[in-house]
Amino acid sequence: MDSSARCSGLLTDKYELTMLAAALRDGTAGRRTGFEMFTRRLPEVRRYGVVAGTDRFVQAVLDFSFDDAALSLLSEFLDPSTLQFLADFRFRGDIDGYPEGELHFAGSPVLTVQGSFAECVVLETLALSIFNHDTAIASAAARMVHAAAGRPLIEMGSRRTHEQAAVAAARAAYLAGFAGTSNLEAHRRFGLPVLGTSAHAFTLLHTGADGELEAFRSQVAVQGVGTTLLVDTYDVATGVANAVAAAGPDLGAVRIDSGELAVLAHQVRDQLDRLGATATKIVVSGDLDEYAIAALRAAPVDSYGVGTALVTGSGVPTAGFVYKLVEVDGRPVGKLSAGKQSQGGCKHAMRLARNGTVVEEVVYPAGRPPATDAPARGVTVPLVRGGEPVAETGPAALAAARERVTSGLHSLPWEGRKLGRGEPAIPTRVVAGGF
Repeated sequence: MDSSARCSGLLTDKYELTMLAAALRDGTAGRRTGFEMFTRRLPEVRRYGVVAGTDRFVQAVLDFSFDDAALSLLSEFLDPSTLQFLADFRFRGDIDGYPEGELHFAGSPVLTVQGSFAECVVLETLALSIFNHDTAIASAAARMVHAAAGRPLIEMGSRRTHEQAAVAAARAAYLAGFAGTSNLEAHRRFGLPVLGTSAHAFTLLHTGADGELEAFRSQVAVQGVGTTLLVDTYDVATGVANAVAAAGPDLGAVRIDSGELAVLAHQVRDQLDRLGATATKIVVSGDLDEYAIAALRAAPVDSYGVGTALVTGSGVPTAGFVYKLVEVDGRPVGKLSAGKQSQGGCKHAMRLARNGTVVEEVVYPAGRPPATDAPARGVTVPLVRGGEPVAETGPAALAAARERVTSGLHSLPWEGRKLGRGEPAIPTRVVAGGF
């Protein structure tokens, strides 16, 4: 891979740079602007979203640059003065937004980027690609965590998506409450707990008359009796018997990856108990989504492995965010296009609660919160000032985000946490005043 393919500045669309070139030529590039990222509506099957990608975006902004190879590529359509601007580019503006793990709704000002038009416009695609992906995954993951009702979930979808998207998806799932991932790069890059034992191929490799038992004994010899043995390569009942024979009654867990999972889980639990493996846990996997997980609540399942549905957003692969210019030199601007209107002016948000339950999100002109008698909590926080990050990042921020998801979901009205279709969990009210 050549250096231009790795250059962070090229993670953008051509029209951002052609707009930049025109603005530099006509003198508008330096005008003070505010861009806002929001979604006009939640997807039909979502009653809330979970913000994810903030930490990754802030780091990407710090790294956003154009090396010599990238500038050579861009010289095909950009003039020398624009190329010089990009050669010296560094974002020096301010960014506010919702911290990771915060819930969002239609119209929530999830991200506000302020600076010159030139430095803000080139960040559009970067912001949208990170937040639309990570938030979609985190929103699906949060629904799965809720459906699991306290039972752990393992992210194992790397083979069902792009290799780099897999790493980001693992992080977003962990942020939303998953216990760990199978992805080693996510473990290296973000410190996520990494989990995994073996696949059906290892059992099939042992082709003798007692091949399954031999495979299990081999796995136990290397990983210990606390390992998880995959028991559905052939016959599940025989697989369970071989698993206990190989590891003894202290076997850590068995995994079922196919069939009628609820029925099989009951049968396997009964068989394990009869074999004396009363503490052996049952892990299930195989095309699970939040609805399948919810349907297994009454089954003796101890944890879930989730792949395809998770890394594709469980039917909602993008959060639907847009990135729009809302302010120029302190004056609100907005689109009037049918069905694509934008509300002018930079905005912040707060949540109002009653008896510990959130009842409303209030969006108001930045820096001018409205008076209220109800308990209120500000949602918008500073992320970057003068091009430098001011919010916590790294493992501590990820841990705080996990807690934020949990507390946010607990604060919603109970009907807002249901998996079925419906209105957003809480209404959003926009306070007029300078927009």
